Amino acid sequence: MKVLSIVGARPQLVKLGAVAKAFKGTGHEHLVLHTGQHYDPALSEVFFTEFAIPWPDFHLGVGSGGHGEQTGAMLAAIDPVLERERPDWVLVYGDTNSTIAGALAAVKLHLKVAHLEAGLRSFNRRMPEEHNRVLTDHCADLLLAPTATAVRHLETEGLGDRAVLVGDVMTDVCFATRDAVLAREERPALPEGIDPGAPFLVATLHRAENTDDPERLAALLQSLAALPVPVLLAVHPRLRAKAAAHGIAIERGAIVPCAPLPYSELVAAVLASSGVVTDSGGLQKEAYLLERPCTTLRTETEWVETLEDGWNALVPHPDRLPAGEWHALAARPAPSAPTARPYGRGRAGAAVVEVLAEHLGTGGALPHHRSGRLAPQGLRTPLLAKENQA
Repeated sequence: MKVLSIVGARPQLVKLGAVAKAFKGTGHEHLVLHTGQHYDPALSEVFFTEFAIPWPDFHLGVGSGGHGEQTGAMLAAIDPVLERERPDWVLVYGDTNSTIAGALAAVKLHLKVAHLEAGLRSFNRRMPEEHNRVLTDHCADLLLAPTATAVRHLETEGLGDRAVLVGDVMTDVCFATRDAVLAREERPALPEGIDPGAPFLVATLHRAENTDDPERLAALLQSLAALPVPVLLAVHPRLRAKAAAHGIAIERGAIVPCAPLPYSELVAAVLASSGVVTDSGGLQKEAYLLERPCTTLRTETEWVETLEDGWNALVPHPDRLPAGEWHALAARPAPSAPTARPYGRGRAGAAVVEVLAEHLGTGGALPHHRSGRLAPQGLRTPLLAKENQA
């Protein structure tokens, strides 16, 4: 079996780490195409080193640009690679412009597409990520869903016959990294101004709806700056560029800015912290997996399971809350209820490889099973969901 993974953004590279590891030693051929959507070394090259992923077989170097410009450039550059390689599966990840460009290029060349992290929905059509994930699901042949909730979304949209519950590959990476960090038994190296022995929060801010409007960006940064504990803000290039363009200072009050962290350093920082404030989908889930309370600066979340028992709270407008309420919420203690296991136990990468091989000759459809029921090693969705929550 020949599989070509198409990635381009930081979260996809983390997911690729789990998939590439699962492919090792299987006898299958796994190629990697990097679109270059994220080109900052801290958001790209560092992950190939950190997760021992073989360097991309193809690097398109597309870079930034408007949605149409960037997606069109990717389509034009992906086409000749797919024409030459003709993989058995084109594997696309998540919800970025790299995802939709890879899926469209493949289906137009009549190549089979598998979508990893299928079925996630925010139900907010103002988000470009929502369009990317919905369109990709509807054109893909095989939908690799991370949760039972995602499978239900796909069934509601009439896509259940293509859906397989494999678990969440980010959980594989998060748990493995957590275990390695804890085994070191040493405090993480944090920027000056952050004491790992005292309460502090880890924060990120990068989504277009939070950074493009200068008034909203200024209000969110001021809300972080006013918190009663230090805030380690990992500054995404988008945030830095938008703040500079709007003349908004990032370093102020409680905010201690730093460059984007390598994944193991991010996990170590979250483990040392008392909580997380973010608009990132991935970091919401990582906070949940690492059992740290999260405050999400959005009106919705794709990872609805994190909202259970107060582990995650949606606060789109912290500046509209009374100062004391906002401070108490963002710096709240961890809930007493333990987290469940809706994202699996860290074996999703192996499940992805097994399912791709199993459905190699079926075009992705599941003709002998009811929608979304088949899972690796003979487990069916209800049993896998039950195991995840044990």
